[in-house]
Amino acid sequence: MTPPLNLKKDFPIFSSHPGLVYLDSAATSQKPEPVITAVTQFYQQHNSNIHRGLYTLSQDATDLYEAARFKVARFLGAKTSDEIVFTSNASTAINLVAYGWARKHLRRGDIVVTSVMEHHSNLVPWLRLKKELGIRLFFLPLTPDFRLDYQALAITRLPVKRVKFVALTHASNVLGTVNPIKHIVSWLRRQGIQAKILVDAAQSVPHLLVLVKDLGCDFLAFSSHKTLGPSGVGVLWAKGELLKDMDPLTVGSHMIDSVTQSVATWAAAPAKFETGTANLEGVVGLGAAIDYLQKVGWSRLVRHEAVLTGYALQHITRVPGLTLYGPPTATDRLGVFSFNMDRIHAHDVAEVLNRFQVCVRAGHHCAQPLMQVLGVPATVRASLYLYNTIADIDRLIAGLAQAIRIFKL
Repeated sequence: MTPPLNLKKDFPIFSSHPGLVYLDSAATSQKPEPVITAVTQFYQQHNSNIHRGLYTLSQDATDLYEAARFKVARFLGAKTSDEIVFTSNASTAINLVAYGWARKHLRRGDIVVTSVMEHHSNLVPWLRLKKELGIRLFFLPLTPDFRLDYQALAITRLPVKRVKFVALTHASNVLGTVNPIKHIVSWLRRQGIQAKILVDAAQSVPHLLVLVKDLGCDFLAFSSHKTLGPSGVGVLWAKGELLKDMDPLTVGSHMIDSVTQSVATWAAAPAKFETGTANLEGVVGLGAAIDYLQKVGWSRLVRHEAVLTGYALQHITRVPGLTLYGPPTATDRLGVFSFNMDRIHAHDVAEVLNRFQVCVRAGHHCAQPLMQVLGVPATVRASLYLYNTIADIDRLIAGLAQAIRIFKL
């Protein structure tokens, strides 16, 4: 089956680098022309600080910034744009939840449930709180087919009432596994667990229609740079009543209601979490990225990636001596393929592929606990997005065959 999209022409980097096969979108995505144009035009036509200036240029910049917030809110199905907080990245968004809500409400002995497949961004903040507050962490394991064994929680002796927070990735940046968050939330509630739930959606939002009202979570974080937008912008969505209750992560300018020599009070959300001058052009660029994705259409995007994922699984699993870490079928799976080859180090595989202009990632992918579970120090990871093609996958397979010849396996 031929994928329905042919979008390389929209991404200037492929014109700048003819023959480039970019298979590292799980690390960061390439940027389409409309996003680059939006950032450039902000500097050329609208550059001014926001929310303070009474002059027209500042008001125009403010309108563009807040229009992007509205686009993100609509994109996620939020009730209101006031539920959208812009941060510097998804890691900062998660830290804001950890220190703005969890540190305020969790007590020694309370339990945070997470999983062995988490990115460091959704693990290290909880390890830090464990050290500071004395909370406990429970790690959900994997099933033999690399799915999340969330029902393992039911056979533990954990006191249900002490489970106060759940922090899970929506999609693994290593395995490609898409976790059924909606079903997990329902299952937790049936177990009597009323914990607050945070979803790390950095890998899912670029590839799937993610609506917070459908997931049933309380917090959700994602990053612009993985979603065709500029770097330096993250998004935290949280329910309005939780934002009202949360403390800011950093304090200073912009997020102030009033300041005297003895006391400061914060502005209402989302302003109270957006300290100082934001990445204005980056936020505007994220708005343009959302416009682009919606123009492409989710049904076309999902179908395109499903075709590529199925084709890649079919061919990667036929490579001699290759071990794939991730679900063997395309169901509930993203186009993220982590693997190792017999007696060839992951870094060597990546270097051979680089000679063919095939860009992959080699290492632990900011998921060292998962590497420990898999029993490997590193993997090679190839990850797809909407600009990839069948020919890109063929180039990957040809590069892997060359690696086998070079190392004479």
